[in-house]
Order: sequence, then C-alpha cells, then structure tokens
Amino acid sequence: MRELFFAIVAGEASGDLLGADLVRSLKRLYPNAKFEGIGGPLMQAEGFVSHYDMERLSIMGFWDPLKRLGELLSIRRNIVKRYKIRKPLAYIGIDAPDFNLNIECELRRSDVKTVHYVSPSVWAWRQGRISRIKRGVDLMLTLFPFESEFYRQHGMKERYVGHPIASKFPRFPNMGQARSILGLSAEIPVLTLMPGSRENEVELMAELFFDVATNVFNEKQDLVVLVPASNQYRYEQLIGLLSRRSQPYIKIILLGARQAMEAANVILLTSGTSSLEAMLLKKPMVVSYRLGMLTFMILSLLVKTPYIALPNLLSNKLLVPEFIQDAATSENLTAAVLELFNCPLERKLEDEFLALHDSLRLDSGMLAAAAIEELIQ
Repeated sequence: MRELFFAIVAGEASGDLLGADLVRSLKRLYPNAKFEGIGGPLMQAEGFVSHYDMERLSIMGFWDPLKRLGELLSIRRNIVKRYKIRKPLAYIGIDAPDFNLNIECELRRSDVKTVHYVSPSVWAWRQGRISRIKRGVDLMLTLFPFESEFYRQHGMKERYVGHPIASKFPRFPNMGQARSILGLSAEIPVLTLMPGSRENEVELMAELFFDVATNVFNEKQDLVVLVPASNQYRYEQLIGLLSRRSQPYIKIILLGARQAMEAANVILLTSGTSSLEAMLLKKPMVVSYRLGMLTFMILSLLVKTPYIALPNLLSNKLLVPEFIQDAATSENLTAAVLELFNCPLERKLEDEFLALHDSLRLDSGMLAAAAIEELIQ
C-alpha cells in the first residue's frame, strides 16, 4: 500500500506561513497523511518534519546563491534522491523558484505529481522561463488574479486561490488594541520599519531605514520606532546593527510584526509580502528596495513591470510611493515618510485598499488543497 505523505519545500518566512495554512487544509482531506521536506516553525507546529533548516534557503539575488552553491546543490540532490525512492502523493514547492523548479522537473520525470505554490514573477521578468515551468509543474497555485490569467494564456493548469494572509486581517484594523498590546499610548507618533526577512535584505536596507528614523525623530521628538524581526536570526542581526548607533527610540521586536504594523502611523518597508500586509491594515506606507549593483543592472534589463510594490501591481497604478535603488536615499525616504505623517490616509485610497483586500480574501488553504486533491485523483 502506498505511503500517504506530501513532500513540501518552503524557502522563507512567507512560505512557512503559506505552508502551515496548506498543511492544515490538506489534513482535513487526508487525515492519515504525513508531511515532510523543508519548512519553518509554523509548518513544524502543524506536525511537519523538516529535514533541513529553512534558513539555509533564504537567499536572494544572483551572487549570494553562488556563495553557497555547493550546499544548495547538495540539499537539492538529496531531496530529489529521497523522493524518487519514496514517492509522495505530490511534491509541493512553495516559492523559492530557482531551487524548487529544478526539483519539480526531475521528480515529474519520475511520475511524481508536482505543484508550485506562489507563482514565480515570470509575468514581470525572464518570461522565457515559462517553458521550463510548463515542463516541471503539473499545477500552479497563484495568489493574485493577474498571475492566473498569465498562465491560462500559456496553456498551463492553474488555480487562483487568493492570499491566505488576507483572511487573517480584519477588514478594519484596530490601532488602539495593537498599541495597548505593545504598551504604547494612543497619542505618540509611531514609525514601523520593515527592512526585510532575508539576511542580505536586512544588510542592504536596515542601516538606510535607521538613518531615516533619525531624520524623522529630529522632526518628531516623541517618535517611537518599531522594528519587528521575522525570526531569531534577523533579531540578532538587527540588534547587532543597532548596537553601533545611539538610537534609544528604536525598539527591535522579536516577531510581533502584525502588532507593530497595526500600531504604526506610517510604515517604511522593503518590497515584498510586508507591502501586502500594510495594505491589508490600510496603512500609509513608503516602499523601498535596493539590490547589489551588478544584480540591479541585470534585473533592470529583464524586468517588464513598471511597479514592484504589491498594492501597485494589484491595482496597476501607483497607489503607494516606491523608491528603488539610486532613488532609495535617506533624503527621499525621509521626505515621503514625513509627508505621510502630516497627511492622513485619504478615504479614496483606504477604499481602494479595502476593495483589494476583499478580492484576495478567500479560503486559500482549502482552495489549494482541493486543487491538489483534484490533481492527485
């Protein structure tokens, strides 16, 4: 009798969140199944067995993976070998496309059903990857409607499942409650910094964000700055960076990102899932991003989309300010943050955020699990 188990590989904190939601839903359809692969603490809390530390996959860009290429190739070979011998009901790669797509291609050739959860940004850049994706993936689960449309145009089996984060946020946030949890008064100005969840993101962005915090503090002497760390690794990294400075008004928080964002008047963040979360909380935000110079030069030749922030991509217009690479200066970011402190969120923009929230607010885990069940059957 075939062993009932799913192999899942998630590469970072946002994938851990999606993976935990998916495991909970698959348990309802396959109560006797087991779950293993690579996952973080949220997935492991659902009974998932992780064979490697998920942090080892949390890298980005072109050059950083090269520094750890030997380790990454070894992990990938071991995963392929493991699941060619013990075939899972399905192999589910959550994000981490450069890592997962190679595995999916090899396992699919060995008659393992393959699912990729979170579309690679193939609609935005390197569109030639679609042929490789079609070779390796039986089912693409997308978080956003425009992604499913792209795959339908290329004849791929897809399923739009919405974003599970959207269901975890109320339509109307409660700033007062968040501040109460964090021990903050209702009157003080709060700036929340979100410099990223990956090590090299934080290395590139945190010092810049701390400089902006200093500038804003010089204008608002009662300012409190919150910096939530996504895990213990990032907490220690941020504490180390802050220890070089004298900025007692900056508070590094281990986890607690939701409360730190909900308590904020303004959020300064790197592009990524945090911009979606800020939108779901209906928060004024400034989005910024930097890459290594060579990486940016290559990407600038390949990217096909005019925006990077998810609220802007979802609405196909500039809802929130973006400052990328050379434009991501302390002066530009400070001016944009101060403008948002001085001008509350417009009702029209709040309504647009709410409409986008509703469009994503689906039972993502169960929709994804049902699509996977249909694929297996």
